[in-house]
Amino acid sequence: MLESYFDCPYCWENQLKMVDSSISDQNFIEDCEVCCNPIDFNIKLNNNEIIFFSVDVIDQ
Repeated sequence: MLESYFDCPYCWENQLKMVDSSISDQNFIEDCEVCCNPIDFNIKLNNNEIIFFSVDVIDQ
């Protein structure tokens, strides 16, 4: 597992996300641990390093 910090696109709270390093391209939705709004995660890894990490709001 790799660690990456991000800011929630809703409440701007800085949070830690543990990223599974065995999957090179990841796209998933999880609720913010602070404000509970859904966050769209898009993560890409190469050689066990995070090369792209983005979070976006989900239109509700």
